Amino acid sequence: MFSYIASDFDRILQLTVQHLWLAGSALVISAVIALPIGLVIEREKRVTAAALGFLGTLYTIPSIVLIILFIPLFGLSSWSVIAALVIYTQVILVRNLIAGLRSIDLSLIEISNGLGMTPWQRWWRVQLPLALPLMIAGVRLAATAAIAIATIGAKFGAGGLGSLLFEGIAQAGRYDKILAGAVTVGILTLVVNWLLLSLERRLQVPKE
Repeated sequence: MFSYIASDFDRILQLTVQHLWLAGSALVISAVIALPIGLVIEREKRVTAAALGFLGTLYTIPSIVLIILFIPLFGLSSWSVIAALVIYTQVILVRNLIAGLRSIDLSLIEISNGLGMTPWQRWWRVQLPLALPLMIAGVRLAATAAIAIATIGAKFGAGGLGSLLFEGIAQAGRYDKILAGAVTVGILTLVVNWLLLSLERRLQVPKE
């Protein structure tokens, strides 16, 4: 495995960048979608259980099936994989956003109202900073899931580190490629998780 990594390091690096682009693009798009959805669901508490149940149901669909469903729209490309990843990560991001907002002490909301803050000012100055650690925790979990599922994307023309796994399987006996791909995905997941966990801890409000 190590001899293969050394001999084909440039390609592995290129596939790693592709993998990060797949997972990162999906996370950014998913976060942009999850933020308004989470705010609406948190405000309309009557629909919270139903909405989260629906998102949870989508999460149970096998990843290959979900990617295939997007092929008529985006073809065999990275966008079919990204669209599937956006669906998968929604439930994680929305749940943590709602949990973050509901963890805020209601007295702080009342104080901000008493100070005459507008809803936007209250959201930006009070709710967002307090909910951010749990939101980042959601991003961390979603990133881990996205990096893992993106591996399958190579089967659909999206590139990424999954290419090494599928090539190793197709080329009988190329366990060096399989191990190189698996180990690199594992290291990538650990690094991203560590970075986001560090950010999450820095954003936490110290307990008195």
